[in-house]
Amino acid sequence: MEPQRKRLKTSDLDLDSWDPVAVLSDQLCTDVELVQALAAPVLDHRQTSRAVQELRQMHPLRGLAHLKRVRRTGAGSAHALEVLVRPLHEPSDYDYSRLGLGDLFVVTVPSTAPLTRPQFDTASAHWPTSFHEDKMASAALRGELFPAGQKEKMHRYMSLAVEAAKDGQKLGLDAIGAVMVDPDSEQVIATAHDCRRKHPLHHAAMVCIDLVAKSQGGGRYGYEEFSGCGFSASHWSAVQPYLCTGYDLYVTREPCVLCAMALLHSRVRRVFYGTAAADGALGSTFKLHAQRDLNHRFEVFKDVCVGLCRELDQSRSL
Repeated sequence: MEPQRKRLKTSDLDLDSWDPVAVLSDQLCTDVELVQALAAPVLDHRQTSRAVQELRQMHPLRGLAHLKRVRRTGAGSAHALEVLVRPLHEPSDYDYSRLGLGDLFVVTVPSTAPLTRPQFDTASAHWPTSFHEDKMASAALRGELFPAGQKEKMHRYMSLAVEAAKDGQKLGLDAIGAVMVDPDSEQVIATAHDCRRKHPLHHAAMVCIDLVAKSQGGGRYGYEEFSGCGFSASHWSAVQPYLCTGYDLYVTREPCVLCAMALLHSRVRRVFYGTAAADGALGSTFKLHAQRDLNHRFEVFKDVCVGLCRELDQSRSL
């Protein structure tokens, strides 16, 4: 059963000392890479449509389909339009003057489509591009992802994980705690701490996943000797999601590769962690949750209640 925990008062929460930071893929949080291409001024604007149609057939810009073919020039330019002709190293001996174009010149263009507003602002300064914004990533970069009141809930859940970590620490185990939450019902499904004294693979996150399975009538191990580990029996019903589908994990320290893969396979929705780890797989060493070739991805946020979680790490080193 779920361990009994004291309920924190709002006045006990120090919500101004931390902010959740989204751990985004490199593709989202770095500038778009730039490559070189060849463009030409449109000398006869009456031939613009014909020029674009023929260029699309001769040079379809494979891999650069996000780029607009034509851009307007600034005031004072000798010509109003410029057209993107072809990639820099694509050979051609065609006489583009037949299309009403002037001499070719080198331009720098974004190699991939921008996904966030900062990427778009940078990319479009070089050449016009299509833009399908990843609104979650943009909001995360602006620090506007979570509405008012959400941080209080996050603080409460992470505080439960901290308490679980302290329970494990009293038993001589690593001070790492984890809590699995159903964000829709706001119910704590499972609470766990490090249990590697029982089994070398029983990291806090792994135990938490196993306890979720127990809440669904499955599970592999028993944790009766660990009072800080338990699950909510009242959550069990005939209809259950697949393991952690739709659930959020709060864990005091960044999960390792083992735990991150287990979270991926259990279809967790989001992971919130307090402090980074040298072998962490969700931001420090890897960003496993953002690997594009995996069949499930989840959102990750770090620095949640980072002060409380850092105290656990410091006590571990004493």
